[in-house]
Amino acid sequence: MDLHITTLAERPELQGPMWDMKHLWPEFMMYDPVGWSHMGKIVTDFPEYVLVATDGVDGPFVARAFSVPFQLGAKGRGELPDTGWDQVLLWAFSDLRHGRTPDTVSAIEVTVDTGALGQGVSHRMLAAMRDNARRLGFSDVVAPVRPNGKHLEAASSIHEYAFRTRESDGLPHDPWLRVHVRAGGTVEKVAPASMTIGGSVEQWRRWTGLPFDTDGQVDVEGALVPVHCEASRGYAVYVEPNVWVRHRL
Repeated sequence: MDLHITTLAERPELQGPMWDMKHLWPEFMMYDPVGWSHMGKIVTDFPEYVLVATDGVDGPFVARAFSVPFQLGAKGRGELPDTGWDQVLLWAFSDLRHGRTPDTVSAIEVTVDTGALGQGVSHRMLAAMRDNARRLGFSDVVAPVRPNGKHLEAASSIHEYAFRTRESDGLPHDPWLRVHVRAGGTVEKVAPASMTIGGSVEQWRRWTGLPFDTDGQVDVEGALVPVHCEASRGYAVYVEPNVWVRHRL
């Protein structure tokens, strides 16, 4: 594949294909309220931090990668937040609104079109994100990583899973964490409440095709941990854990 990666600022005509690409995100992931209200604003407010990739300059759309700049050293911060993905998005747009100078870039998403999976595209998009942050003058990239193998063992502790390694080479057990570490990242900590998605049981039924008719934990395909259902009260909540990885550039 002749992967051609640029910023969206350089190729704004790719915004349509970027949103229309076929992906494997579970339906319920589209309804995180922080993501719902902020993802589109990344495109308009931070186009230099959005990477787009095509197969050849004029070929089909292949992948996208979103990141945002923020000030980790701002008063009251200093540490990567336990509320991970949601919090870093809120910080980034708060900093933009208040004119704070960013000191760190956070990865937000790397998504590969389903037709291009298995060809190393995600590795190259991550490398390009690091290079882009360096080009923009940053020395730190952090990432609230969604470990893509965790859904296969939703009942396992994220605190154990995040630091589990392979005996053969000492690299992370999780494939996506392994990509980050191979790229130079360091697994730093768990963000136990990185994304919170609440909805009525009717909404969860539409999102998943499951009955959501009993109080308790519900295993949902694609979820990293079970969804907590309060069927008797008419709602369910998913609290997704992520893993913070730091890349020194």
